[in-house]
Amino acid sequence: MIAKWIDSQVAVIVLVVAVIALATPSSFTWLPTSTVTWLLGIVMFGMGLTLSPKDFKIVFVKPLPVIIGCLAQFTIMPLLAWGLCKVFTLPLEISIGMILVGCCPGGTASNIMTYLAKGDMALSVCMTGLSTLLAPILTPLLTWLLAGESVDVDVWSMMFSVMQVVIFPIILGLIVKHYFDRFTQRALAWLPTISTFAVGLIIGIVLSANASRVLTCGWLIFLAVILHNIFGLTLGFAVGKVMGLNKPQRNAIAIEVGMQNSGLATSLAATHFMTYPLATIPGAIFSVWHNFSGALAASILKKYSED
Repeated sequence: MIAKWIDSQVAVIVLVVAVIALATPSSFTWLPTSTVTWLLGIVMFGMGLTLSPKDFKIVFVKPLPVIIGCLAQFTIMPLLAWGLCKVFTLPLEISIGMILVGCCPGGTASNIMTYLAKGDMALSVCMTGLSTLLAPILTPLLTWLLAGESVDVDVWSMMFSVMQVVIFPIILGLIVKHYFDRFTQRALAWLPTISTFAVGLIIGIVLSANASRVLTCGWLIFLAVILHNIFGLTLGFAVGKVMGLNKPQRNAIAIEVGMQNSGLATSLAATHFMTYPLATIPGAIFSVWHNFSGALAASILKKYSED
């Protein structure tokens, strides 16, 4: 009962955490920023517990929607981030964070929103899993291509970081699920709660550490992040429609493209761009915002599917 309630109140919980972190930074500053990496690893381990080889069956049975979705994921969001940075002439620190968010794979919350939107769940799960597996290569390379002229991007080090905080925990989760299935089935009910707790702490740590600077120039960062997400949702849907996919497939791709693994972006910013502390902010704000926009988009897409 408690787990279901927490699962249904994710947007409210992360908003409350964000407000507390900005109003009273001392609530979270006792936690070091390195904690972000461990928290993201916990979320990814939980994702591994929910996956199985059959989730990727759609790649071989109906590969076209998956290919379209993943191509959209790693082109629309990175280019949108880069374009918004240019249009708003964002400071270098914020631009790094924006581009990192754009270059990351789909977020785990997208599967829940796709379900609420009556989207293609098999496609959603497969896109999340596949884009995550591609992230160790594509996220560092795309970041280097879009931000490499302005800042030094250590591609190989970033690749290892993505493997460390994303791929390894997922593999561990798959192993635990295979050998301890009974334990996994009992744990599944609490995974959304654990993920919400971890994401909330990530947001609290990042925002509290940069509270004064966020409050000084926050409106511009919020605007850029919100537009990034809204354009991603819209263009993801448009791509599905142009390519002739059915309504559930369009809904899944729209949400997968628009909802990023912003926790990974925050972790990478904290690890690889420590001299640019504000680079962690876009990922934290995205984590707060996309829970609201995702729920709203799911409601709109659900009505569209029923027409």
